[in-house]
Amino acid sequence: RDGHKVKNETVGNLSHLPEPLIEVIRRALRGETFVSVAERLQIVRSKPHGHVQAVRVAMQRLGFESLIASRASPERDRVCAMVAARVLAPHTKLATTRWWHTTTLAE
Repeated sequence: RDGHKVKNETVGNLSHLPEPLIEVIRRALRGETFVSVAERLQIVRSKPHGHVQAVRVAMQRLGFESLIASRASPERDRVCAMVAARVLAPHTKLATTRWWHTTTLAE
């Protein structure tokens, strides 16, 4: 104030900013608090995938899936998964079905 007259001073011009960012600034000025995504998410578990992907790519390049069955089916997927599991970690059939849930092979 300069006596009874209100003085305005431009501190920053926000008009060049994208509309979503301006909306976030408005909400922050209203008192909302924001938390980063990294703070809100908690990693519960992670499964290894690189070795599974390497075997899958090799099988695709060799045309392995078409040797098993000409059309895609759940049975063909299971056979390919069991062969990939034997390549990655040779076990009995029962142990294989227990093991593959620890990787992305079952997904």
